[in-house]
Amino acid sequence: MSPRLSVVVPIYNVERYLQECLDSIAAQTFEDFECVLVDDGSTDGSAAIAEAYVAKDSRFRLVRQENKGLGAARNTGWRHLAPGTEYLTFVDSDDTLPTGAYQLMISTLDETGSDFAAGNALRLRVAGLFPSHGHRKPFAETRLRTHVREVPSLVTDRTAWNKVYRRSFFDAAGVLYPEGILYEDAPVSVPLHFLAKSVDVLSEPIYHWRVRESGDLSITQVKTDPRGVIDRVRSIELVREWLLARDEPEYAEYLRSYDHNTLVEELPMFFWSVPDGDRAYRAAYQEHVSRLLRAIGVDRIDALNAQLRLKYRLTLANRMERFVAVQRLHRKVRNLRSRRAAA
Repeated sequence: MSPRLSVVVPIYNVERYLQECLDSIAAQTFEDFECVLVDDGSTDGSAAIAEAYVAKDSRFRLVRQENKGLGAARNTGWRHLAPGTEYLTFVDSDDTLPTGAYQLMISTLDETGSDFAAGNALRLRVAGLFPSHGHRKPFAETRLRTHVREVPSLVTDRTAWNKVYRRSFFDAAGVLYPEGILYEDAPVSVPLHFLAKSVDVLSEPIYHWRVRESGDLSITQVKTDPRGVIDRVRSIELVREWLLARDEPEYAEYLRSYDHNTLVEELPMFFWSVPDGDRAYRAAYQEHVSRLLRAIGVDRIDALNAQLRLKYRLTLANRMERFVAVQRLHRKVRNLRSRRAAA
C-alpha cells in the first residue's frame, strides 16, 4: 500500500545542513510518507549523509543523477514517486520544517478538498526564526477554499516548498520545473495557483527557510551576479508565456494582474543591486529588464508612481549612470528615514 504523501528533496553540496533537514522530515507527526532524496551530483559528503538516512529509515530512498540543477532534480524526484500516493510536496535540503507541518496541511486538504494547501514561512537564521517578508502579505490570515482571483497577493506565492499538492492535480497540470535556470519556482507555482479550483492558505508557519550567513550564499542571495537578473527575468517570461498561451477569457485579466505585480514588486527588487553591481551586472539588468518592459507594454509604465516611472524610463533609455545616481539618492533618503524612525 502506497504512503499518502510523497516528499521530494533535491540535494546538492549541503552537507552542513542536510542532517537537520532530514531530521525535521523524519520527525513529522504525519508519518505516512515516502521521502525521495535526489542527489544532484554532489561533490561533498551530502550523498553519504543521504545514504545513512536511507539505511536507517525505510521511508527514505535515494536517487542519483549527474548535476543538472534544482529544477531538474525536482523533476527527477517527481518521476520516481511511488505510484498511488495522494499528496506531493517539495523540500529544499538546507531548510527545515516544524513537526506538525504536514499534519496540518493534509488534515486541512482532507477537510476542504482543495487542490493544494500553501502555508506561511519563517526565515531560519543563526539567531533564530524570523518572519519572511515575502510571505507576509499573502499569508496574513488563513483562508480556506480560496483562489488567486479572490486573493490577488497570492500571485507573489512563488516558492516551491511551502505547499502540499493533491498529486492528481499536480500530475494532470503537466507543469514541471524549468531546467537550467535559477528561480525555477515561479513557472510552476504561479500557473498552479491559476489552474486550481481552490487553494487553502494557512497563516500558520509550516516551513523554515534558511538564510545562509557564513559565506556559502544560496542562489537567491547572490545579489550582483548577472545570471541572477537574467534568470529571474526569464522566469517571469516563462510565466507570461504560459498565461498568454491560455485561451480562457479570464486569463487576459490574470496576465494583466501578474504584469502589474511584476512592475510594482518584483522588478523593483533589482533596483537595489544595480548601484553595487559591476558593468556586466548593469548591462544584464538593462538588456533583460528592458526586453521584459517592452513585452509588458511601455504604456503600462505611465500608470505607475513617479519614482517607478523615472527608473523604468532610464532603464529603457540605457541611461544607467543616471539610474545609479537616482537609486543611490533613494537609498540615502530611505536610510535617513529609517534612522529617524528608530530614534
